[in-house]
Amino acid sequence: MVERADVNSVLSDIRALREQMQQRQQIQPDQLRPEQMQPGQKPGEAQQGEGPSFTETLQGAVNHVNELQQTSSDLKTRYTQGDPDVDITRVMVESQKASVAFEATTQVRNRVVQAYEKIMNMPI
Repeated sequence: MVERADVNSVLSDIRALREQMQQRQQIQPDQLRPEQMQPGQKPGEAQQGEGPSFTETLQGAVNHVNELQQTSSDLKTRYTQGDPDVDITRVMVESQKASVAFEATTQVRNRVVQAYEKIMNMPI
């Protein structure tokens, strides 16, 4: 018999995911000491070359979406095969996480394509 997910555990999972999303969205100002700043750099400005590049960030996001989709697919397969350790609530939550992540990635891709098209249509 499949155990139903405890409502409190599902809510705590949702809260943890929301907290992770909020932490990723917060932009921390750079705390540079004067000796770390480059000539002509204003306080609070990021140094060039710091942090991951756009390509690395995008690749990481795509890999994360892929992992979510693989996890979702694996759970769906295990549930349909009758695995007693997998309940429908967990399957649905993972499926929705994968769906939302894919949709967000698709929207980012669409915006990048729109920006590229605007740049290409600019008069020189």
